[in-house]
Amino acid sequence: MTLQWAAVATFLYAEIGLILIFCLPFIPPQRWQKIFSFSVWGKIASFWNKAFLTIIILLIVLFLDAVREVRKYSSTHTIEKSSASRPAAYEHTQMKLFRSQRNLYISGFSLFFWLVLRRLVTLITQLAKELSNKGVLKRQAENINQAAKKFMEENERLKRLLKNYGKEEEHVLEAENKKLEEDKEKLKTELKKASDALSKAQNDVMLMKMQSERLSKEYDRLLREHSGLQDRAGKDKKCL
Repeated sequence: MTLQWAAVATFLYAEIGLILIFCLPFIPPQRWQKIFSFSVWGKIASFWNKAFLTIIILLIVLFLDAVREVRKYSSTHTIEKSSASRPAAYEHTQMKLFRSQRNLYISGFSLFFWLVLRRLVTLITQLAKELSNKGVLKRQAENINQAAKKFMEENERLKRLLKNYGKEEEHVLEAENKKLEEDKEKLKTELKKASDALSKAQNDVMLMKMQSERLSKEYDRLLREHSGLQDRAGKDKKCL
């Protein structure tokens, strides 16, 4: 195995190891999110996309080269030509075909796992963010439920206070209404007494007026009689 294919194979083994580590069930996504948020990743973030595209291009070039080698050594014409010229060349051609197929699988799986690794890191990051948002939303929902429960208890307490206050106010209003009714009855009684006294006074005034008129008439009659008697007495004196 040449140096470049040894490096590609090592890269493939490293990819498989990273994917297996990322798939471990006892490491939560939040832990990976904390690891990805280290300052060292922020420093190399500007070079990450360029490195990612560069590695993809290299793997594609190696993959196409491996495809070319496989097609070269797997053609029937090449095998027959090598078998006819030199009998031992058949095994050599098959060895090169095996190497080219091995290189094809190594480069192809390296390219595939590189894309899978990039996608897996993205999904882990998104899942960690969603779980963090879920935790925040859960805490907010719990706070809202506690606040709603507190408001409901406060509302019930206010209802009880209003109910008790309403009962007390109702008793006060009933007492005031009762007092007003009593005052009304007293006023009616006093008004009736005043009306009766007024009627009696009016009757007394009418009686006094009638008596005064009778006395005036009787006084006038007595005056007329007195005048008549004086006139008669004067006439008698003159006759004597």
